[in-house]
Amino acid sequence: MAQNSILLDKSLHFAARIVKLQKYLLKEKREGIISKQIIRSATSIGANANEAIYGISKADFIAKLQISLKETAETEYWLRLLILSEYISEELGNSLLNDCLEIKKILISTLNTAKNTNAN
Repeated sequence: MAQNSILLDKSLHFAARIVKLQKYLLKEKREGIISKQIIRSATSIGANANEAIYGISKADFIAKLQISLKETAETEYWLRLLILSEYISEELGNSLLNDCLEIKKILISTLNTAKNTNAN
């Protein structure tokens, strides 16, 4: 269960960073399309992870975490695009990307453990 709390904590703090990023993109760069996409995917990571913890079954737990993993992959894409299109600095982008990839590793590890653990 410790890994779950780490996942929830990291995904919440990551989402907060993305909310701040969206504010910056809207105010300073007047960019609304990518910022809408990244806010949806990044905040969905933690929301689905939270739902997974309270899932009604192991299958539900796994399904919600797989959604989180998909959202993490999408967020990774938007971050790479923001860096390449120079909406954000490489330094900021790489910092956010590192957080995203760390969450991705935790999700993969948690999913592998859940899939390989017998029910009950």
